[in-house]
Amino acid sequence: MSEAENSLEFAMSLIAYSGDAKSHAMEAIYAAKKNAFEEAEKKLKLAEVSLLEAHHIQTNMLTKEAQGDEIKMSLLTIHSQDHLMTAITFKDMAAEMIDLYKKMDSKA
Repeated sequence: MSEAENSLEFAMSLIAYSGDAKSHAMEAIYAAKKNAFEEAEKKLKLAEVSLLEAHHIQTNMLTKEAQGDEIKMSLLTIHSQDHLMTAITFKDMAAEMIDLYKKMDSKA
């Protein structure tokens, strides 16, 4: 696989897994809003699994670069990193919102 193909595969995989994580996190918030806390926790776990996959891809690319392989940086590569960081933040916020909905439910 060429360097350009490798970079494209890296970026697109990172975007896909990050998108999945963000979607699962949003579904977790929707579930918590309906007081479906078991479903919310399951969705949050799915978000974590997707983020773990994205992290593996990122770690693989960082390892290749550390070993001296040239990594082609492009706007798409940077964009994929932005998606990952947004998904991580979104998952963290979803966890906090689920906790908040649980506290609100326990006081109702």
